[in-house]
Amino acid sequence: MRAIRLAKIAMVAGLALYALLVAFGNITDYGSNFAFVQHVLSMDTTFPGNHLMYRAITAPALHHAAYLAIIAGEGLTGLVLAFAAWRLWRLRSASAADFAAGKSSVALGAAMAFLVWFVGFLVIGGEWFAMWQSPTWNGQESAFRFVACFLLVTVFVMQKEE
Repeated sequence: MRAIRLAKIAMVAGLALYALLVAFGNITDYGSNFAFVQHVLSMDTTFPGNHLMYRAITAPALHHAAYLAIIAGEGLTGLVLAFAAWRLWRLRSASAADFAAGKSSVALGAAMAFLVWFVGFLVIGGEWFAMWQSPTWNGQESAFRFVACFLLVTVFVMQKEE
């Protein structure tokens, strides 16, 4: 049982590290991924003449606001998951009930990751702003990989212990 708990803690810490590194990269190389957000919101590389262009946002201030919201979501996700890993680490020798109670912050971090990468990228970016139509600025596959990793780890972590 100890090895399983350590694996769960390591996986949660890995998710935290990932989210924090993504946020850090977006802060320290702001322009690279800002261009991604700008093109997705502007819908300037979607199919020519598509009837969804009324959804496009072309105001640079709104591009920056959206990008800052994404970075904040990534950073907060990483911080919550880092707290969750620390909390589980402290409970690694506790009873099954106490360890299970400590998992609530994992669920919160996973929900935040879901909101950022599934709702933000797949639903809003992919469907509302038709990111799927762009041959250049399509982040759906990457976002799906992120969501899958976060949710698979969360399912494993939330498993009840014998």
